[in-house]
Amino acid sequence: MQKRKLGKSNLEVSAIGLGCMGMSFSYGPPKDKKEMTALLHAAVDCGITFFDTAEVYGPLLNEELLGEALALFRGRVVIATKFGWTAAQEGEARWSRLDSRPKHIRQVVEGSLKRLRVDTIDLYYQHRVDPEVPIEDVAGAVKDLIHQGKVRHFGLSEAAAKTIRRAHAVQPITAVQSEYSLWFRNPEKEVLPTLEELGIGFVPYSPLGKGFLTGKIGENAKFDGTDFRSILPRFTPEALKANQALVDLLQKIAQGKKATPGQIALAWLLAQKPWIVPIPGTTKLHRLEENIGAAAIELTPEDLRDIEGAASKITVHGARYPENIEQMSNR
Repeated sequence: MQKRKLGKSNLEVSAIGLGCMGMSFSYGPPKDKKEMTALLHAAVDCGITFFDTAEVYGPLLNEELLGEALALFRGRVVIATKFGWTAAQEGEARWSRLDSRPKHIRQVVEGSLKRLRVDTIDLYYQHRVDPEVPIEDVAGAVKDLIHQGKVRHFGLSEAAAKTIRRAHAVQPITAVQSEYSLWFRNPEKEVLPTLEELGIGFVPYSPLGKGFLTGKIGENAKFDGTDFRSILPRFTPEALKANQALVDLLQKIAQGKKATPGQIALAWLLAQKPWIVPIPGTTKLHRLEENIGAAAIELTPEDLRDIEGAASKITVHGARYPENIEQMSNR
């Protein structure tokens, strides 16, 4: 597996990471612990060194899973986690309230360290920008944790360019994580140019469009209530049918490369900038191996022009999130 550095930092990771949310959260019930442990071990064996989790995934279950499964590989892998949520009310299982107060950050970092079984968190993201807390205060709190040796690198998720600049002025940011793929390209407008200017790495989540860009989700796909795609406008039958044109484009390119649509989607991301590291998630070994294979696919300038030209003529249908969730992004 090739390695990449996240921006100008000294944080070097595998060119493709592994998003671990779906093992415990959002895509149906939590998966079998033994199976997910085996998958995490297989990922390391295949060369993946970058693993993404968050306090809220489960909640707490995903950090515990990674902490136990990756304990054997301490020092060989980079684990990123996130802070910034809390239960809406005491005792609630569903965390739905933002809380990035410095006092809260200082409290929750201790729980993440314990669950991950580490002395230092490699990369600590603010999960969503909290409009009630100045970003300078958040950056200052993480800066203190870095000085204390509890955190190595600071990151933001789904932050706007101006917020990134303000935070970076207090504590240099190593990476920004936001959704980015051929069917959601908003970061290209302001975020990516800002990251390039400041020397910050970019970690696209949902690089396969929450599974859609693999070509395995047809217009008649059904999602039960435990799968959060059931509430996403982009996953209605009408939107799935309309957006099939994007999968058809990937399929056409894939045939010429003896690859899959998902591999082309990931290879396209890798070709955008050398400091971009996508983190596709999966709970299946064959998908893990398929995703890793994308790192070996070379898209020529002509390929990229063809993809760009064809994609520019395709209008993606359906919002990516319901409005109340979308409002938490690009702050």
